[in-house]
Amino acid sequence: MTAHAFPRPSIPPRQRLIVALDVPGAEAARALVRELGDAVEFYKIGLELMASGCYFELLDWLLARDKRVFADLKFHDIPATVAAAVRQLAGRGASFVTVHGDRAIIEAAASQKGSLGILAVTVLTSIGREDLRDMGIAMEVEDLVLQRARISVAAGCDGLIASGLEAAALRTELGAGPCIVTPGVRAAGTDAVHDQKRVVTPARALAGGADYIVMGRPIRGAPSPRQAAEAVQSEIAATLQGIESSQQ
Repeated sequence: MTAHAFPRPSIPPRQRLIVALDVPGAEAARALVRELGDAVEFYKIGLELMASGCYFELLDWLLARDKRVFADLKFHDIPATVAAAVRQLAGRGASFVTVHGDRAIIEAAASQKGSLGILAVTVLTSIGREDLRDMGIAMEVEDLVLQRARISVAAGCDGLIASGLEAAALRTELGAGPCIVTPGVRAAGTDAVHDQKRVVTPARALAGGADYIVMGRPIRGAPSPRQAAEAVQSEIAATLQGIESSQQ
């Protein structure tokens, strides 16, 4: 394990788990947050909740309970529109927002971010090699992730959305600079991956250099979501301790 692969120590370990509130509305989201209690400190709210009409109400409710919020809105439009959307969101208290696109789009988002962290999407974890072929892209997934990451970092993003399968290569290529947020994470021994194709365990994601992991269905769908979250938190703590010990 090279030194640059160690996730940045400034992040409190229990904030490394981001739970995806991919539920139909605010009441379901609040119920899950209440059930998880202090087992989770960081939440992702995305397009499903945006379409429900309760997005900013829920964002404010989470912040009032000392939770961090990741606005997973995947902005992708002409640069001026993305800049305007980021400007509207900046100052609302979210820690991160996701942005798709080329250099000009990322630059536009970064120009209006304020204290909001811009996370550039590299390649969605639901996309595999054959999907790229269908889109007319002849590159391998990892090569495309690295190419998009280099462009996004140069354009001023604060971090990257990338599978844990590419996290180590990103750290080798880009060093400790950009934050890496990894979705498509499943506990060891989990068979169900649903629409995710590039999946890793929490330990593998962190060992590869991811700073945060995003988990939704494995926690929401567990018989006891709180116990599932606590189990992931224990795995995160043990993994970080093992990485730190190996580097001493």
